[in-house]
Amino acid sequence: MTRLVLASTSPARLSLLRSGGIEPTTIAPGVDEDLVADRAAAMGLIENTADMVHILAKAKAEAVIDHPDSRNAVIIGCDSSLEFDGEALGKPHEPEVARARWMAMRGRSGVLYSGHWVIDNRDPRPGVLPPATGKVSKSIVHFADISDREIDAYVATGEPLKVAGAFTIDGLGGAFLKSIEGDAHTVIGLSLPTLRELVLSLGIEYTSLWHLSQ
Repeated sequence: MTRLVLASTSPARLSLLRSGGIEPTTIAPGVDEDLVADRAAAMGLIENTADMVHILAKAKAEAVIDHPDSRNAVIIGCDSSLEFDGEALGKPHEPEVARARWMAMRGRSGVLYSGHWVIDNRDPRPGVLPPATGKVSKSIVHFADISDREIDAYVATGEPLKVAGAFTIDGLGGAFLKSIEGDAHTVIGLSLPTLRELVLSLGIEYTSLWHLSQ
C-alpha cells in the first residue's frame, strides 16, 4: 500500500478520498493563498484562473514536504476556484459576499477549476527535489434559478461562506445546481480520475493507494 498525504483540511476532499478507498493523512499546509497568488501574478505567472489554482495547489503540496508525516508518502495539494463573468471566485467568507454572488449566479453558469499537484516523496533525499507533476481539471456548473428566500436560507447555514464559489455539490448547495458538464469530482475540489492520471505518470499504481479492509 502507498501512503497518501492530503495537504488540506477540507472535509469534502477527505470524504471523497475515503469514499474512493483511500485513507489519507491530512496536514494543514498553512499557505497564505493571497500572498502566493499576488507574488505569482507580479511575476507574470498567472494569466487566468487555471494558472492560479495550479500554482496554489503546487504551493500547498510543497509546503508539507518536510513534515514528518509526509516522509515515504505521496503528497497531493489541491486548490479550487469558480470563474464567473471573467473573475476568479474563491471563498466568500462573509454572508453579504455569498449572497451577492448567488444573486448574480442563479440561472447562469460558471467554470469550476481544480488544481492538483502530486509529489512522490517515497524516497526523500537531502537537497534533491522529488518527482512531481500537476494538472488542472475543470467542469461547467449550471446554477438553478433559485429564489431570494432560498439564497437567504442557504447563506444563513454558513455552508457557502467556506467553499470556493460559495456552493457545494455534496452538501446543502447540491439542490441548487441544475447540471454539471465534466467531472463532478472537480466541483468537490479533487478529481479522482486526475489523481489516478498523475500518480500513474509518476510510476505509481493507483490501486496501491487503496486502503481496503480485508
